[in-house]
Amino acid sequence: MKNLGIILIVVGALLLILCALVPFMGDMADQNWYTWGSFFLIIAGLLTHIFMNRKVEA
Repeated sequence: MKNLGIILIVVGALLLILCALVPFMGDMADQNWYTWGSFFLIIAGLLTHIFMNRKVEA
């Protein structure tokens, strides 16, 4: 549970890398959905990591 934020950040980064490197991902759907999805995953992971570590230390 403590590493949930890091896992969300890694999943968001992998989604962004997958979207950039796999050529047929852009043809399947609008690439903006993948970009926005990875953006929200990374931001949610960062906030989760901050709040979870603050609660664990307190």
